[in-house]
Amino acid sequence: MPEQAVTYDAASGRYELALEGGVAYAETHFAGERVVFTHTEVPYALRGSGIGGRLVAGALDDVRRRGLKVVPRCWFVAGFMARNPEYRDLLA
Repeated sequence: MPEQAVTYDAASGRYELALEGGVAYAETHFAGERVVFTHTEVPYALRGSGIGGRLVAGALDDVRRRGLKVVPRCWFVAGFMARNPEYRDLLA
């Protein structure tokens, strides 16, 4: 299966990564110039395969392109940012 891109669905307020086994997503809401990440979900059968990291990296790359900052209320996003210093400049 070709590499899928992370997309932002404004109607649901979440970043999504569509996969053969389902859709991984990161729920968000905007607070001014900040994107608050509240929850991430990866289909059970795909957990532990790096999907969550791909999802969050793609979402954070989009946040950077938009010139926004991140408030990581989700433990997974917070942990990802702690482990990946190239994204720490995005912290609000």
